Amino acid sequence: MTVSVHSEPTPVTDPPTTAPVPLTAVDAAGPARVPPPPRTPGFRGSRPWGVVRALRPRQWVKNGLVLAAPLAAGEVFNPDVMGPTAVAFLLFCLSASGVYLVNDSIDVEEDRRHPKKRYRPIAAGLVPRPLAVALAVVLFAVALTAAVLLTRPALAGVLGSYVVIQLAYCVFLKNQPVIDLAVVASGFLLRGIAGGVAAGLLLSQWFLLVAAFGSLFMVAGKRYSELVLVGDEAATRKTLQEYSASYLRFVWSLSAGVAVTFYSLWAFEMAETQDGVPWATISIAPFVMAILRYARDVDKGAAGAPEEIVMHDRVLLVLGALWVLTVGLGVFGA
Repeated sequence: MTVSVHSEPTPVTDPPTTAPVPLTAVDAAGPARVPPPPRTPGFRGSRPWGVVRALRPRQWVKNGLVLAAPLAAGEVFNPDVMGPTAVAFLLFCLSASGVYLVNDSIDVEEDRRHPKKRYRPIAAGLVPRPLAVALAVVLFAVALTAAVLLTRPALAGVLGSYVVIQLAYCVFLKNQPVIDLAVVASGFLLRGIAGGVAAGLLLSQWFLLVAAFGSLFMVAGKRYSELVLVGDEAATRKTLQEYSASYLRFVWSLSAGVAVTFYSLWAFEMAETQDGVPWATISIAPFVMAILRYARDVDKGAAGAPEEIVMHDRVLLVLGALWVLTVGLGVFGA
């Protein structure tokens, strides 16, 4: 006997039941509202802890990309450069958290259909949507004001562009195939640009190209992992219905190849200006190995949360450390 999941009363011919309807039985195209998952008792189920989780502090690791420009320019130990860069990092944390709050408030019903996102604080009913939106407005205002007062006004322009583009993504661009990939990738690119703008550094064309296609590689891999995870329940994200696994594999393969090519050209160009050990050229090896290691996680469908992979894959961390070391030696001409 099939149980109908609707708001109408159960027919008299069906026996009454008190068992809850599984979430997976809810038709994505059916009821407009999906019940939130049960709340966790105790401190971790409290509203203050829910607000902290809704800010997604784990994803602040992405904002470390603001250090890329000072590192590439060899100014990472210059206090006059690292001071504004640190401020840019903090302001991007505030802005990104504001975007997460708005995004989760808009996607609350879709998140409740997702096997993992349904436990996000807003989707779980732990943090009210009005509170989340109000907090997001405060974070945006603080970040943009501080950017003008504490650093260069140009950083406020980068932050403002990031916020506007990401909010447009939250509202309607996320439903536009291909465009959604480019918009999410732009968030990573703007983080890299912010580090250079905050410190007044000139950004090279190679840096921008590697950052752009490296970002696209990560975003396409994230979408591929989501598609593998949800499978037939791809309706949890509308654009997933427009993508096939083979297309997303093509995108992250192409973007990885382009990123490696441009990075190699940058490394060869830098090596020509140095004497002794060509550390910039040597840095190509850990860079490519890190790409391949991350691609393995993408292929397994385990790249849905890039920051978790980076922080929990020890081999990837070692490769990242070797890359930073060789790039540093190359930049400083050791």
